[in-house]
Amino acid sequence: MVRSRDDKQAYFAKLKDFIETYPSIFVVNVDNVGSNQMHQIRQALRGKGVILMGKNTMVRRAIRLILADHPDFERFLPLVKGNVGFVFTSADLKEIRDVILANKVAAPAKAGALAPNDIIVPAGNTGMEPGKTSFFQALQVPTKIARGTIEIVSDVHLVIAGDRVDASQATLLNMLGISPFTYGMKIIQIFSEGQLFPASVLDVSEDELIGRFMSGVKTIAAISLAISYPTLASVTHSLVNSYKNVLAV
Repeated sequence: MVRSRDDKQAYFAKLKDFIETYPSIFVVNVDNVGSNQMHQIRQALRGKGVILMGKNTMVRRAIRLILADHPDFERFLPLVKGNVGFVFTSADLKEIRDVILANKVAAPAKAGALAPNDIIVPAGNTGMEPGKTSFFQALQVPTKIARGTIEIVSDVHLVIAGDRVDASQATLLNMLGISPFTYGMKIIQIFSEGQLFPASVLDVSEDELIGRFMSGVKTIAAISLAISYPTLASVTHSLVNSYKNVLAV
């Protein structure tokens, strides 16, 4: 019991140290991420960030203990659910995002698993003997016999993304040596300097931000002029229009 208590205290201290050391945290889903793959991701992040795993109850308790000093983490608590981990970093967020998402491992199809993407069986010779033709026919995969082996005539959309793979589909994919799934960390949210946002925000360029801002300014100016209500956005236009009116007199 003493050992367990010491371990918890050490974990709480480590989490507090990471929070105070690193300004940004990636909350990641780690479903189907094995220990070897996790090790590879840690290696790729070395010198750029650190990964912290732990039971959700411990993480929530540790965060509550530091809320007095870090009240912004109140909004972080709802993210601590499911099979999640945390990547702490002070490096460029885009770079860390790319490192996290780049580490994918191909995996064979399993019966009952949800397909994360469409699964296409490509046309071509399978190298299988004709005796297995009935198996392909049961799955409505068009085939012919060529040079004593089964050949798939055309590409087949075997499984739609989001559907569950059934036993026959999984067997066929494994027979063909197709590993259609890829597993890796999935970024749920990014918590940086007290703000929560999705990873897609990192793809917004500075030019796009400026463009959206200027579009908003133009909209405000147009509305202000239409209702004759002066604002900072419309004052320049109002002065120009007034000057034109003076010249027209």
